[in-house]
Amino acid sequence: MPGPKIRTAFAQRLLTWFAAEARDLPWRHDRVPYRVWLAEVMLQQTQVDTVVPYYERFLARFPTVEALAAAPLEDVLKLWEGLGYYSRVRNLHAAARQVVAQHGGQIPGTFEALLTLPGVGRYTAGAVASIAFGHDVPAVDGNVRRVLARVFAVREDVSRSAVQRDMEALAENLLPPGRAGAFNEALMELGATVCTPHAPKCDRCPLHALCQAHAAGEQASLPVKRARRRTPHYDVAAAVTVGQDGRVLVAQRNASDMLGGLWEFPGGKCEEGETLPECLAREMQEELDVAVEVGEPLTVVKHAYTHFRITLHAFRCRIIAGEPRCLDCAAFRWASLPELDALPMSVADRKIAQALRA
Repeated sequence: MPGPKIRTAFAQRLLTWFAAEARDLPWRHDRVPYRVWLAEVMLQQTQVDTVVPYYERFLARFPTVEALAAAPLEDVLKLWEGLGYYSRVRNLHAAARQVVAQHGGQIPGTFEALLTLPGVGRYTAGAVASIAFGHDVPAVDGNVRRVLARVFAVREDVSRSAVQRDMEALAENLLPPGRAGAFNEALMELGATVCTPHAPKCDRCPLHALCQAHAAGEQASLPVKRARRRTPHYDVAAAVTVGQDGRVLVAQRNASDMLGGLWEFPGGKCEEGETLPECLAREMQEELDVAVEVGEPLTVVKHAYTHFRITLHAFRCRIIAGEPRCLDCAAFRWASLPELDALPMSVADRKIAQALRA
């Protein structure tokens, strides 16, 4: 662990820089715990510029944790549409209901109590506890790990759990008493804007005189991470089934599935050796217990998720036997085009809806 002089210099230089260079972000205007928590959840895996308009719209609709808890999940998912990583908002909604039911609508104020909420891990608990409640606890995300790995020349794989625990202990050792919230935000800000993954701006960094990686010319090679595996690709088929009244058949994904709670054009992933029409016929039987005639293609959508990529092939279909019933979905409905606009959908399925409208 660094000695007192390094700790003092680290904190002073970082906090002085942050006071002058911090970005003007909406969640920094009001340290209400609910707003801090909402911002931290939205910022997970998502760029600040993307988050800002979502944050403002979300607060306008759900200004308090009570308002969020009282809302139907489908309304919450709709407002989140396009932001991705939907497990975040499902957990946020469940946690809001837990806060109202068990804590009288007050966000728990300690690191340990925050960890009991759905979807709240050590980073989020540390961020909310320090920024909203002033507790001296660290908040270590990828940005913070990158800064610490460079300044202190950590040459171990930062994706390993043991190394992450060591870096959390290092961050805690560096905390200036009584200023943990500003210190944690400053570290995150430095990693996001200066000590970036590629081409870090070392000449603008307040810590460059303390940085061991900079001194050794190793800033480009730290932090150490294991090589990424090749991203798999899947072909997926989706059925656009229009009834005689012009309504289209859509299904709601099971809550426990990826994109749970969202509505989709039913279908699924092609198995080895299947053609796209064969895949779609099988999926419609397994999901909705109907036989379909697969017609002409409507559109093709390419989309990348965190760990895989898909090419989604949408086909016009017609039911030739059976009546829809959920075998592997949460619900189904026949929806008009305006009703489709009101349903929460993934980015890929929304593009199919747009192609149908066109």
